[in-house]
Amino acid sequence: MLHVHVTIALTALTLCAHAVADSPATMRVDFYHSGNQESEMFSLDQVVIEPLAWSGNMQRPIDITLRGKYLFEIVDIDSGAIAWSRSFSSIYGEWEMTGEATRMHRTFHESLRFPAQESEFEIVLKKRTRSHDFVEIWRFAIDPGDYLVHRESARHANDVVAILNNGDPATKVDLLLLGDGYTAEEHDDFLARARELTDILFSTSPFKERKSDFNVWALAPPSAESGVSRPSTNTYRDSPLGATYDAFRAVRYILTYENKAMRRIASSAPYDFIEILTNTDVYGGGGIYSLYSTAAANSEWAPYLFIHEFGHHFAGLADEYYTSAAVYESPEVIVEPYEPNVTALRDPSLLKWRRHATPNTPLPTPWPKNEFEKHSAAVQERRAQMRAADAPEAEMNALFRYTKEFTEDLFRTSEYRSAVGAFEGANYEARGYYRPEQNCLMFTRTDYFCSVCKAAIEDVIDEYTLLSRQ
Repeated sequence: MLHVHVTIALTALTLCAHAVADSPATMRVDFYHSGNQESEMFSLDQVVIEPLAWSGNMQRPIDITLRGKYLFEIVDIDSGAIAWSRSFSSIYGEWEMTGEATRMHRTFHESLRFPAQESEFEIVLKKRTRSHDFVEIWRFAIDPGDYLVHRESARHANDVVAILNNGDPATKVDLLLLGDGYTAEEHDDFLARARELTDILFSTSPFKERKSDFNVWALAPPSAESGVSRPSTNTYRDSPLGATYDAFRAVRYILTYENKAMRRIASSAPYDFIEILTNTDVYGGGGIYSLYSTAAANSEWAPYLFIHEFGHHFAGLADEYYTSAAVYESPEVIVEPYEPNVTALRDPSLLKWRRHATPNTPLPTPWPKNEFEKHSAAVQERRAQMRAADAPEAEMNALFRYTKEFTEDLFRTSEYRSAVGAFEGANYEARGYYRPEQNCLMFTRTDYFCSVCKAAIEDVIDEYTLLSRQ
């Protein structure tokens, strides 16, 4: 392994853990991912050594959760042995499921991060098939001694703030909160919100019980203007991270396509996962497994958005809702999803979460589906009208509160309200997909995860903290 000896002064903290001699460097491979629904291709941008040592768990080099659409492997050229592997999803992988991908080609910038290697190696990139096998789609060799391998500096090191510090990043889950659209004068507002949302995250199970397994860092490079872009309302901002509403033309979907800028900023802090907090109050967010999640920090619903979207990013959880407008095309054929919290229920006797199932619960499991859908259809129509009219956000918040109250009242008397079974309606589809419980943070704007989602989250925490829990 390449090694780094780095001690970086952070606000209120010195990361002495990164000065240990046996910490490998962090290598990042930046590349371009292009194509459409019929084909895809890749091209190398650059290979980078980041300024901080690798903060991941070296005791778990091979990914066993496999929650993403893609998988990359670091392969020894001589022996063919796999030194490192991680599954992930990407903006390209999301985009290729949209209607736009049937009409045009697009290119997205992406990155792979891993412990740096000492000798020449190959990166093998694989993609999941419908049967969930991973098939090779790109392979290339890297010589870590090449003088064109770029060495980054930690240009934002002095601006990193420790929100929660529980120890060595190599044995903890390191969550980096990046603020976007905050001016220098608003930096204290960012830190206050970052602390509030961190507290809310760790008041929610299973994060609550595993708080000691996390470090949380915060960083918000100053923006020239307050806020981020919202193109559907002719609002444009050149914010440092490039976060924007209207991703894939969905008004509530916040993403950044500026991957290189995000990585360059983030490399000043140790991180395994990133959540971008936008300095906005309009409801919105997004989350992609092992890439990042986003949340409108000033929204009334920021606590829900923060945790729901982090569920996507951190644990690869699927959306369980299905009545809201979706950016993705409906599948031609219903196949068993790879996400841990939704199923096509091809064989009820082999329910994927059967170890959590409540005994004697019918599969599929009855719930007040018709009443819920009738209410949701009316709400979604009203929601679309309000967004088209650019109604005040206070009115939208009132509509969401009304929906939450209606749903809670409806579910309160349902026979299987506390059961783990298979409730039809999930994964953006009213028919053919099922969720584990009647309600969950991945289904409605509630404040708790179902037992299946909790277990899926804990699996990922274990993968990043095995050493510290021995």
